[in-house]
Amino acid sequence: MLTAEMTEILDNFELLGDWDQRYQYLVEIGEHLAPMAAVDKTDANRVIECMSLVHTAVHPDSERSGHVTFSGDCDTAIIKGVVALLVGLFSHKTPAEIAALDVEGLFQELRLEEHLSPNRHVGVYAIVNKMKSQAQTGL
Repeated sequence: MLTAEMTEILDNFELLGDWDQRYQYLVEIGEHLAPMAAVDKTDANRVIECMSLVHTAVHPDSERSGHVTFSGDCDTAIIKGVVALLVGLFSHKTPAEIAALDVEGLFQELRLEEHLSPNRHVGVYAIVNKMKSQAQTGL
């Protein structure tokens, strides 16, 4: 099941038309990703399955008990945009809500796997799995 946030992501992608515009959109949202604290760029937070250098970190949500927030960073523009999408999608939720998110369904609706190389495809799912795992231990 897709959440309202996922539907909004899909709607934004639909407005863009072709994949050149969609890639540019990912680059732009990646540029707006809040900087990740250097202290969080550890081996434990690295997504080692990615070709790119990707880090994600989870923290308790300071405003909502039982919820978590994420930060992330990547050294490549398009994947940094994917990280930004996931940070926005996963933050301010409970670990159970995050576990229930159908991110694979979202990616299928976006047809993301058709427009990423096989290695990038594996890496993107590794980011999702890392963040879901971090959510379970982040409180």
